[in-house]
Amino acid sequence: MSKPAEFYQRDRERHPPALTPNYKTSVARSPRYALISLQNSVSEITGPVFGHADIDPIDNDLLSNYAQPDQSPIGERIIVHGRVLDENARPVPNTLVEIWQANAGGRYRHKKDTYLAPIDPNFGGCGRTMTDENGYYYFRTVKPGAYPWRNLVNNWRPAHIHLSIFGSGFAQRLITQLYFEGDPLIHKCPIVNTIPDPDAIEQLIARLDLNATIPLDTIAYKFDIVLRGRRSTLFENRLEGN
Repeated sequence: MSKPAEFYQRDRERHPPALTPNYKTSVARSPRYALISLQNSVSEITGPVFGHADIDPIDNDLLSNYAQPDQSPIGERIIVHGRVLDENARPVPNTLVEIWQANAGGRYRHKKDTYLAPIDPNFGGCGRTMTDENGYYYFRTVKPGAYPWRNLVNNWRPAHIHLSIFGSGFAQRLITQLYFEGDPLIHKCPIVNTIPDPDAIEQLIARLDLNATIPLDTIAYKFDIVLRGRRSTLFENRLEGN
């Protein structure tokens, strides 16, 4: 039996080019020089570290972690769950996973979000959890709403949740977005359409999971996260290097 390779060469053709004019923000943000891949230094490989003591028992429950007593957020109740895996499909345990999102009306709890949808007083929009020994993570939340953004005349972001996955320290962080199966706005989004590989787009879509759905309660979506390798999930902050 052959030993799996320690590292896999990244397929950069899966990643968006830095300059994609239909996504207007990329014009100002795109670098003028070739990208440089950097090796991790000691400061990036070592601490600070995370532990279960840093996580509150309801941090992964966005239905209750900000709500007033006997209240709950407005919107479609959902479960988002899956596993964090390495390039050889091995589980990555004890990894901090954080999420943040808009509420069911498509508005973030942020002072610079001026979209006309109302703020939900019982929804904070963020949560975190640690993967278990099998690399499994689990969140309860509401399905976020679509919202307009000033890219072209009539662009809307599809419903999405931002995910942050930490390694063994603060400097080892990857960020991505998940979308929801069946959303017609996914393939109309200028940000999504910067991704040249259709398969990479498909890996950003959480799939309806009726096996994990709780009858008369909460619809479930499954989203596995692959950290490296040929089947790696597309991460936003890998576009500038390793």
